[in-house]
Amino acid sequence: MATALQLEGKKVLLGITGSIAAYKMITLTRLLIKAGAAVKIVMSPKAADFVSPLVLSTLSKNPVYRDLTNADNWNNHVELGRWADLMVMAPLSCNSLAKMAAGVCDNLLMAVYLSATCPVLAAPAMDEDMWHHPATRTNLERIKSYGNEVIPVNAGELASGLIGEGRMAEPEELFVAIQAALREDTLKGRKVLITSGPTHEPLDPVRFIANHSTGKMGAALAEAFYKKGAAVCFIYGPGSKLPAFPGIEKIPVTTAAQMYEASVKAFDTVDIAVLAAAVADYTPAFTADKKIKKKEADFNLPLIKTKDILKDLGARKGGRLLIGFALETDQAMDNARKKLQEKQADFIVLNTMQDPGAGFGYETNKVTILSSSGQISQSNLATKPEIAEFIIQTALVGA
Repeated sequence: MATALQLEGKKVLLGITGSIAAYKMITLTRLLIKAGAAVKIVMSPKAADFVSPLVLSTLSKNPVYRDLTNADNWNNHVELGRWADLMVMAPLSCNSLAKMAAGVCDNLLMAVYLSATCPVLAAPAMDEDMWHHPATRTNLERIKSYGNEVIPVNAGELASGLIGEGRMAEPEELFVAIQAALREDTLKGRKVLITSGPTHEPLDPVRFIANHSTGKMGAALAEAFYKKGAAVCFIYGPGSKLPAFPGIEKIPVTTAAQMYEASVKAFDTVDIAVLAAAVADYTPAFTADKKIKKKEADFNLPLIKTKDILKDLGARKGGRLLIGFALETDQAMDNARKKLQEKQADFIVLNTMQDPGAGFGYETNKVTILSSSGQISQSNLATKPEIAEFIIQTALVGA
């Protein structure tokens, strides 16, 4: 099962200014190249004091541009500005921010920025007092008014030795922002509901009934749908892995009853629902208000059935696409077929604990997808992001 690289075919132009945070661009360049992006780099005159152009050129597999002219050659800033799908100014120093805001064109990097016809992300990096200065705030608002997106700074240790705001976002955070900026439009205008992770059913103030779900599959699905342009509502149980993109709406719940309520409420507004959460089938009939003490040799725990989210949404789905999950330990296909029919789902994604490397807690998964039209699609063992892509492609083509 082949899956395209995250940014395959995308062209990213990195603009690096004179800041100590420039060394982080080595990691970002590696992340972009590994994801399949084509990367070109333009540096301000002072940026080379903080990071080696040779290292960046080697990693990006392209020359690093620093001057308007190079020997007898002219570095065409217009061509560079039109080449990219996205330009990223990172780190963006206080000085270069002011130039962007005022339209000052005194070096190659600023000439490329002013010639760029693609979206621009800016990742500021400066000391705390500079970050909070009124001139900086004005300049940030001005470049935003030009249509540029500003990635929030972090708080932490700064080059001055102070602790405060102004620290540039980490390379991994920049990579997530770049992926979000380069989202596909395949599912633009569609809204998707994802449920994920376990539920906790309380016995008393300190104990609960739960399962081993980590929410990794649900998070991978949320990210995959979001990268295809969909608006995503992510309802998740305690301890679940969260999708990386800030643009994904995230709704935390604890119990099966809370997940039911949140799912029913969100379902009216979505086009697609993927119920990947491992929701408890039963919950204690009563919750003690104090910790239950160990006294008798036997302890009877009365349980009552929780509401069936998939079944209730299936009864009211209308034209929505509804995808459920089934984790089985025995008679897997028979149980999955029964669930597909009884819950009126369009697809059931079947996991079985008998497949090594699949199920709760793993970074990998292996699934069989059953459709209401009778089709069966089976994946190989693959990473959960790859399985998410497989599910989307199977369900959307099958639908």
